[in-house]
Amino acid sequence: TMSECIQLSFAVCRIGIYTCFRALCCKGPPPPRPEYDLVCIGLSGSGKTSLLSQLCSESPENIVSTTGFSIKAVPFQNAILNVKELGGADNIRKYWSRYYQGSQGVIFVLDSASSEDDLETARNELHSALQHPQLCTLPFLILANHQDKPAARSVQE
Repeated sequence: TMSECIQLSFAVCRIGIYTCFRALCCKGPPPPRPEYDLVCIGLSGSGKTSLLSQLCSESPENIVSTTGFSIKAVPFQNAILNVKELGGADNIRKYWSRYYQGSQGVIFVLDSASSEDDLETARNELHSALQHPQLCTLPFLILANHQDKPAARSVQE
């Protein structure tokens, strides 16, 4: 009958509209992941560049010590970390604080197999960063790198 034909047409129309709605609204690009800005600091040779390369699934070959700074976007399933890695040479460390603004967290990489002098220098730089007004309220990750080396210190040390 005519009534059944109209009802069938409406049903097909509803299915078509629903399909278009799903294609446009639900199958679109995924919502953007939140992004967080971090600063990565530590003395030269502590392993900052290697750490970030590993997190970005880059080849560990051809890693060169960072002069100045570099920025890497480290993707995770639920977020993206924009990490500003600052070089750790003596002549660069005094400029670290110029790059702190806007940071939402800090990664401090420590060479756990370094000499006593370098460990003392790293300790002083860490204390300075922990007390800096732009960093003192932020989350800090202190990473004791080079644990695979025979001279590596334990967590207690």
